[in-house]
Amino acid sequence: MSRELEKRLISIRRHLHQYPELSNEEFETTKSIQNWLEEEGIEIRHTGLKTGVFADIKGGRPGPTVAIRADIDGLPIEERTGLPFASKVKGVMHACGHDFHTAAVIGAAYLLKEYQSELCGTVRLLFQPAEELGGGAVHVIKDGQIDDVAAVIGLHNKPNLPVGTIGIKDGPLMAAVDRFHVVLQGKGSHAAIPQHGKDPIAAAAQLITALQTIVSRNVSPLESAVVSVTRVTGGNTWNVIPGDVILEGTIRTFSSGIREEVKEKFYSIVNHIAAAFSQEAEIGWFPGPPALLNHPAVTEMARRSARQQSLHVINPEPSMGGEDFAYYLQHIPGTFAFFGTNGNEDWHHPAFTVDEKAIIKAAHFLYESAKDLLYNHDKW
Repeated sequence: MSRELEKRLISIRRHLHQYPELSNEEFETTKSIQNWLEEEGIEIRHTGLKTGVFADIKGGRPGPTVAIRADIDGLPIEERTGLPFASKVKGVMHACGHDFHTAAVIGAAYLLKEYQSELCGTVRLLFQPAEELGGGAVHVIKDGQIDDVAAVIGLHNKPNLPVGTIGIKDGPLMAAVDRFHVVLQGKGSHAAIPQHGKDPIAAAAQLITALQTIVSRNVSPLESAVVSVTRVTGGNTWNVIPGDVILEGTIRTFSSGIREEVKEKFYSIVNHIAAAFSQEAEIGWFPGPPALLNHPAVTEMARRSARQQSLHVINPEPSMGGEDFAYYLQHIPGTFAFFGTNGNEDWHHPAFTVDEKAIIKAAHFLYESAKDLLYNHDKW
């Protein structure tokens, strides 16, 4: 059974990899997942969302409902892996391994279905759209898919961990994500007579430097935060000072208090530097997922399940990457793990790959963790 299942899951993963779809456009992916579940007699749940699949495996004995989640969307990246099953969709790729996650949860679903009568409760399958936009989980929650769920489990492939290794820790694992968009509105002039203008490029240069002091001089060295300016746009020729400059970037934090403190300091620095250079500043602030905080008791149960599967369990270093699984954890206890895939490149790289030997291991981990949560629901 295990060898046959592994072959089937690899085939599913390769199909998904060849036909990736962007966030909220996962129409064919949704159809495929639904078909694969229905082939095994798994009950599909109603949803008001246009993409995504939700299903229940109801056990033979009464008990709580626990969920396992996969994200299903791809990225706007042109693939450069050279794989024989590389993406056939130009400019779109599964460069974050969501095809791996989806195949693993389908595998867990097949195992749960096989032993359905032994389950004491229900396992809900969440095949979530639009994780890459940072808000897919919010729509799943609003759709009522976790209203009766007592706990949730998820995982993410980790290219820098070998196959057979899993990173599990309670508390903060992934960072809160905020995006900023700043327009410094000055006054253009000839480059030879800058005194007639209000140079936004000079202001932007000072601003980029000053923003780094938010972390280095305002956040405790014992805390973690990142401020990155990732796009600067201004001007269109060599001898004209432009009228405005646009800056974009991201801020990552783990603590809600630090998150608010960094935002407050960001606004203060932008506005004061703009004023010092006689500029007007327009600030757009776009909050993303909160920090992902794993529940201690659920995490400990997942750790035990991993060891029972003979996985090598480590305490992983937290990631400054964001993950909208964090929204689920604001409502119900749960845990999110890093699963070793021995990749050659990190997430969002055009040559990103995973070692497919990890798929069946991830499926068994999710299967066993869901069972353990049902059998030991009085402990979390």
